[in-house]
Amino acid sequence: MKHYEVTFIVDPVLSGDEIKATAQNYVDQFKSEGCTIVHNDEMGLRQLAYPINRRTSGVYYSVEVAAETGEFINKVELAFRRDERIMRFLTIGLDKYGIKYNDDKRNGLIGTFKKKGKKGDDKKEDKRGNNKSRDDRKAAPKKEAPKATPAKAAPVAAAAEAKAEEE
Repeated sequence: MKHYEVTFIVDPVLSGDEIKATAQNYVDQFKSEGCTIVHNDEMGLRQLAYPINRRTSGVYYSVEVAAETGEFINKVELAFRRDERIMRFLTIGLDKYGIKYNDDKRNGLIGTFKKKGKKGDDKKEDKRGNNKSRDDRKAAPKKEAPKATPAKAAPVAAAAEAKAEEE
């Protein structure tokens, strides 16, 4: 079976029902052509990178379909070109890596951030590689500069007094 991903942008000026009816019309057309709908994703209203037909936003839909042959593509793309409600469309043939990527993305394996360590454990490594929690870093007293010993302080103090007397 061959897998395809069809993404299209619907004109946002239409009412919500008209937008959904337009998307459903194309999903039904895929089914009537003998395709299996793997996933139907309504991405919603998004800002366009550049104006299209004096519009700066559009409603994005992405449909992943599986079919025995790619003969349906020409019919569907012709319908996209003729439909004034569709601003842009893109059809991509997926290879095994694209199929796996889309599957992993749907299952939440891609696009999520996982912290290292236990959930709720807010540990970070400092520059030396020591793990300290945020609370430990706040509670740890700051190190003060070492105090001068009286033996070292006497010559420095004497030199400062001598300099002050000369002025």
